[in-house]
Amino acid sequence: MGKGSRERTSYERGFAVRGHEKGETAMATLRDVAREAGVSVATASRAINGLGNVTAPTRAAVMAAVKKLNFVPHSGARSLTRRKTDTIGVILPDLFGEFFSEIIRGIDLVAHESGFHLLLGNMHGSAHETAAAIAAMRGRVDGLLLMPPEVKPELLSDNLDPALPTVLLNYDASSLGLPFVAVDNYHGAYAMTEALLARGARRIVHIAGPKHNGDARDRQRGFADAMAKIAGERSPVILPGDFSEEAGEEAARLLVQGQLPADAIFAANDLMALGCIHQLGEAGLSVPGDMMVAGFDDIPLARHVTPSLSTMQVKIDRLGSTAMMLLLRLLRGDELGSASANILTPDLVLRGTTGGPAKPVPDEAPAPATAKVAAEGARRR
Repeated sequence: MGKGSRERTSYERGFAVRGHEKGETAMATLRDVAREAGVSVATASRAINGLGNVTAPTRAAVMAAVKKLNFVPHSGARSLTRRKTDTIGVILPDLFGEFFSEIIRGIDLVAHESGFHLLLGNMHGSAHETAAAIAAMRGRVDGLLLMPPEVKPELLSDNLDPALPTVLLNYDASSLGLPFVAVDNYHGAYAMTEALLARGARRIVHIAGPKHNGDARDRQRGFADAMAKIAGERSPVILPGDFSEEAGEEAARLLVQGQLPADAIFAANDLMALGCIHQLGEAGLSVPGDMMVAGFDDIPLARHVTPSLSTMQVKIDRLGSTAMMLLLRLLRGDELGSASANILTPDLVLRGTTGGPAKPVPDEAPAPATAKVAAEGARRR
């Protein structure tokens, strides 16, 4: 501002009004809009906020005045008046990587269409930081989408605001009475193991996810049960992992150096599977010629590598969009509890790393039965 000028800031019916000393150009105020439209300040405020009790001609006159005067509502003051922020809080274990970016993309597609912005929070997989991230959202959002790490329901119950509409992702919220969206990880892993066995694999190694992660435990359990029930193998080889590409590389290195007998690797997520493929190539082994490899999630990169990765297709963006649609229902006043949970069934997608699309299975071989089998070419159609 120029020397000697003085700025004043006040609020009129929820809008910021900034005025200057005479001789300078001032921003239009709500009172200016009301005067231009020939209505009261209260009527102008109701018209701009889209509230009722305003006739169509009056609303049109007010909006014409807004356009003519280039009036800009102050969003902070507006939210105080309407008791709404038009913002959705999203708290995830991490904000990096294709998995989480796809979840955010799915949430944003639905939120944007409904006029909401996103406020993102990262809890870094920590129970303590989960509580802090939830607290940071209070008073700043109209609703909350939360993907908690492996924490006890009591921690969430103690920290969640009962008055704040909340939907959980990948967390069974039955004991909390909250709606949630989750992936059927157990049956997805069972189906992939079953498919690998049907393709002739007998010595399948599983690269597990983090021990504290519920998704990883369910996938490991599905693998182990399939190996026991279908192949009669009650002590399959399970290598440690943490969902990172480096963990997949390390697991493949252990297999090669330890000369463990294996004809297929099933990683608990795609990133580990891709790391595994890279390390096998470094060791001079071909995929799928020497070793079949499969993953879980179907991140976008899975279909673009060569050979393309066989995986369980979760449709990660749908996980986010489904949760956001549930939250919109809560914001509209619908009564939703854990009975409104959505369990997403992953699809089995066989690509190049297991020898291509599904082939007819010989009579003596077990056939996949617990998930839909779809060739990638058919899926693209």
